[in-house]
Amino acid sequence: MIILEDIALRRGPKLLLEAANTTLQPGQKIALIGANGSGKSSLFAMLLGDLTPDKGNIRGTGSMRIAHMAQEVEFGEQSARDYVTAGNASVHALLTAVEEAERAADFDTAAHLHHQLEELDGYGAPRQAEQLLLGLGFAAHQVSDPITQFSGGWRIRLNLAQALMTPSDLLLLDEPTNHLDLDATLWLESWLQRYRGTLVMISHDRDFIDATCERVMKIEQQQLGLYKGGYSDYERQRAEHLSQQQATFDKQQRRVKEIESFVRRFRYKATKARQAQSRIKELERMQELAPAHIDSPFEFQFPAPGKSSDPLLVLDEAQLGYSTTTILPSVSLTLRPGDRIGLLGKNGAGKTTLLKSLTGATPLLSGSRQSGTHLRVGYFDQQQLSVLDLNASPLLHLQRLTPGRREQQLLNFLGGFNFRGDMATGEIRPFSGGEKARLALAMVVWQDPNVLILDEPTNHLDLEMRHALEVALQGFEGALLLVSHDRHLMRNSVEQLMLVHNGAVQEYDDDLNAYEKWVLSKSAYAPTSEPIKSGSGGSKKQQRQVAAQQRAKLLPLKKALEKIEKQIEQAHSQLAAIQKQLADSDLYGEDQKNRLADLLMQESDAKRGLQGLEEAWLEQQERIEAWGVE
Repeated sequence: MIILEDIALRRGPKLLLEAANTTLQPGQKIALIGANGSGKSSLFAMLLGDLTPDKGNIRGTGSMRIAHMAQEVEFGEQSARDYVTAGNASVHALLTAVEEAERAADFDTAAHLHHQLEELDGYGAPRQAEQLLLGLGFAAHQVSDPITQFSGGWRIRLNLAQALMTPSDLLLLDEPTNHLDLDATLWLESWLQRYRGTLVMISHDRDFIDATCERVMKIEQQQLGLYKGGYSDYERQRAEHLSQQQATFDKQQRRVKEIESFVRRFRYKATKARQAQSRIKELERMQELAPAHIDSPFEFQFPAPGKSSDPLLVLDEAQLGYSTTTILPSVSLTLRPGDRIGLLGKNGAGKTTLLKSLTGATPLLSGSRQSGTHLRVGYFDQQQLSVLDLNASPLLHLQRLTPGRREQQLLNFLGGFNFRGDMATGEIRPFSGGEKARLALAMVVWQDPNVLILDEPTNHLDLEMRHALEVALQGFEGALLLVSHDRHLMRNSVEQLMLVHNGAVQEYDDDLNAYEKWVLSKSAYAPTSEPIKSGSGGSKKQQRQVAAQQRAKLLPLKKALEKIEKQIEQAHSQLAAIQKQLADSDLYGEDQKNRLADLLMQESDAKRGLQGLEEAWLEQQERIEAWGVE
């Protein structure tokens, strides 16, 4: 048990904690959340003993084995496997000593060391290290590579693997899913679910928190608040609390209406009936939880795309790759206004290659890329953080993009990303990684794109900023192509899933839950495992002819679907008109009883009719889906 008693902590002039108290029970899995700069990393430093509180005591950590995820990797020629194995210090020391003894022909010492290794079950450590590396997305041939060959993001994965390798009673992880793709995130989630010690994890990935943590601890107003359940449970508790505060009521109601409008707009637009059901539930749940984010410092939206063509962007039988290396041999993809596509696939499958080819940053090896008139691509990836001008302000970054805009207009826009006052006008050199990511994202939004291509946009973003991005993407009217390990963002932002796998880009017919199960299955990494339907044989010409015939047969089904959608819109309008009358306070007088009863009956009939139309829509969508063509 770890007990924090009356903790006070300052970092420079800033008070982070004051008279803070909490207790961490053995075996608990806790997500530590809070705004950037609230003191999360400082709390970790106190638990590690690297930082002493100004007041108060931390009890219970003295005899604990503590593992933590380092933020830097020491340079050296040791292999990735050896670096991770070193996380188990006692076993690694014995393995090193055995090598030295055998090299010196000191077989008596070697025998003694082998006996110690056997007692510690240390012979399996290198294999365990390999399994951790493979689970976190390293290829088998990379396991023996020296750590100097890995880039920054991969070194963070090495640190994570080493922390998982370390025997521990308390495991401290700081943003473990940053720099992981979705497949590696799912593997880590499964690993942490089996971890038997106490876990304290800083994370801004809500689905990851829900899957791994049973408590949420939030640093807010210099206190440590402990909430039972995962992040979704925390959100509900916070929504209930804030909804009781009259001062926030009007803002809450405006946000609820915005979400209701979004639900109506996209309720019947999902490309797959299976995805439609889960999406409706997600969006309706958002209405209940809207109050939990009322006091967010972030509020922005994408402007209407304006002039654009249909299609916006086309790849036709494109061969994608670099120089003489082909990664995706034949890709045909069309982006149209309103497309909302989530891209799946394990690391190295070619997702980033596809995104960069779409933007034009990477030339095609063969085939064609056709840009629509007025195409404006907004592209975000982690490399953009490295090209920001550290000596310039957020304001100057935007002024360089659009020199003619009024300064106040730019400052108002930056305020929606919580760049206010000196943060908006001062140089960005002291900015944290999250603040730089926020600025890079603001620059993408400011450029008014009609095609939005986002490659892991949530890395370094805190939970409130992720929520604001989710809300903004829901209102985006252009074409969206998203790669993200944040499943909550994917579920609430995209309507169609595509999978990059075994050199092909194909539509994925199931939902994210099915993809998660496939990734975690034993067959997920086998070359013969196919999560998507194989295409029919024959030449491309024959395949196009078959597709044309299928589209012709689908036409009457799609027209029937459109008719149902129009009927649903009319039914919503009729129901809204009835409910508007029911909102009239005069209706509830004694002399209006008959009219009230009549309206209530009309409302009941309208709701039943709407429910019947919704069921008819889903049935019709399933008929279309059964043809296997959209």
